[in-house]
Amino acid sequence: MSAAMRNQALQERRNRQILADLVRTYIETGEPVSSRAISKRFEESLSTATIRNIMADLEDGGYLYQPHTSAGRVPTAAAYRFFAQEIASQATLTVEDRNWINREMSGANSAAEMTERAGHVLAEVSRGVGIIVSPPLRRAVLEHARMWLLPDGRVVVVLISPGGNTRDKILRPSRVFTQPELDATADFLNRNYSGWTLDAIRSDLLQKVATERERYETLAQSALTLCDPAILSETATQQIYVEGAAQFVGTPEFADQGHLRELLAAIEEKNRLVSVLNACIETPEPVFVQIGIKEISQAGHNLALISAPYSGHDQVQGSLGVLGPTRIDYERAMTAVAYVAQLFSEALQKIE
Repeated sequence: MSAAMRNQALQERRNRQILADLVRTYIETGEPVSSRAISKRFEESLSTATIRNIMADLEDGGYLYQPHTSAGRVPTAAAYRFFAQEIASQATLTVEDRNWINREMSGANSAAEMTERAGHVLAEVSRGVGIIVSPPLRRAVLEHARMWLLPDGRVVVVLISPGGNTRDKILRPSRVFTQPELDATADFLNRNYSGWTLDAIRSDLLQKVATERERYETLAQSALTLCDPAILSETATQQIYVEGAAQFVGTPEFADQGHLRELLAAIEEKNRLVSVLNACIETPEPVFVQIGIKEISQAGHNLALISAPYSGHDQVQGSLGVLGPTRIDYERAMTAVAYVAQLFSEALQKIE
């Protein structure tokens, strides 16, 4: 399907409006949509024959398909993409949703409690899964480091970030450390690098080792060994909160039990979710929409991911979002995700 053919199908305003009406109707009903159903909703008075012709053009353009010989049409991934970008991105949060989200998320006293409440709101709003991913380790801001030697020579490294977010990891370093050396390394990090991200700390340490070898060599090399994001292994310390996976059970999109089992296993495994969601942190859009996510599951073409980055202490921290069927209520989910990300960022600033 060429882009030119796609664009041609959407050149006329009424074609775009009919496609938006059809997507909205299908999201509400889950049934193939007929020209008669569209003519009842459409603000201009068009004959069902005209609407049928427009629907045929949209089908040729790759936006609709006929699941069987019924008169009804169903949106394709391209139609959902159009709807998310052109229609839902203009939507505003309803007063009811704003009040409900405020009620659900007010009064949280810790980052963990805030995360739990946000996950619940996102799962409810999407009829799918609410996901909150804490920052990739390299972006984590260091407030305080602690290190302990274990009897077998392994080292426990604890990194505390603003807001009380704690990462801990047991390492087997390439050389043997003593407890006084670990104390000196932690003290060096705390005095010189509080408020820095691990990425920035690593760059600065590498520079110090290269240019001020005599002065910094031992401490800087020890600090590099013990707080390098690569050595601390991002996947092992990545924290992800997921709520609502059971909501996929019984949905028509996942009637195939094999596909459902695979999806639930992928959600349980979580690493695949993290890699997809971290891509949203790298994009500048306030709300990122991905239709069809083959990285997560074989039946991933039936999935939509709507996510937004959240920030805290002037740094982009992590991402949150919803994973649902492609027949998700995009207007509600996109406005809710944006608002929850805003509240989550504000709460992180306050929770010290």
